[in-house]
Amino acid sequence: MERELTILLIEDDQKACDEIQAYSDATDGTRIINTTNSAFEAIEMVKASLPDAVILDLELHLGGGNGLLFLNELENLDLPRRPYILVTTNNSSNITLEQCRKLGADFIIAKYETQYCAQYVIEFLRMMSSAIFKAATPSAGSPEIVSEEQHKRRFTKRIQRELDLIGISPKAIGYQYLTDAIMLTYEDPAPNLCRRLSEKYHKTDVSIERAMQNAINRAWRISDPDDLLEHYTGRVRSDKGVPTLMEFVYYYVNMLKLENW
Repeated sequence: MERELTILLIEDDQKACDEIQAYSDATDGTRIINTTNSAFEAIEMVKASLPDAVILDLELHLGGGNGLLFLNELENLDLPRRPYILVTTNNSSNITLEQCRKLGADFIIAKYETQYCAQYVIEFLRMMSSAIFKAATPSAGSPEIVSEEQHKRRFTKRIQRELDLIGISPKAIGYQYLTDAIMLTYEDPAPNLCRRLSEKYHKTDVSIERAMQNAINRAWRISDPDDLLEHYTGRVRSDKGVPTLMEFVYYYVNMLKLENW
């Protein structure tokens, strides 16, 4: 049996949705698994169902957000594989379309082209399906090739996911400092951590250290104790019942080393 190309349709024109859905249903090899007019809902759908391809309307006037927002959020997800992104749009701005490509759009179809229709969109994806499947399936025994930039981005997101779990707010001044502190110590457990961060951010090492410790203290003060017990299992030696900065940093460094980052 031929493998079906699973598709997420992000479109705010109900007539266009109905036409694309109807043509896909009548055509072998493709299946619309979800439809939404919201960029925010679409991100959750990608995480839940991991489609092979996405048909993305840039202008979601009748829904929520827009296509650029979706692409930007998609870039931040740690997915086992990335869906093929087919953008459909009435926008003719070269600047906007170039930004789409930079954010990961694989192909752009202009809705104002004379040949544009539901059949054109679905047949384009059918034509690309073998290449999409091939790109999503690494060769047997071959490890995934990840660039240094991709690895760093994934590593950063992995650290920040742990900070989020214990209630350290991304709005806290110390949030980014803690992210970098864990990453730097993982790569090189040299002394003078705050001094190294102060050189990067052009702040005093005292202010850097204070911001990080304050972020930790606040999490232990306002977060649900059950969440802290579940997601932070390191020993807390401080008489205040809060990890010191270096206890905190090394707890996550050791966790990440066990995960072989």
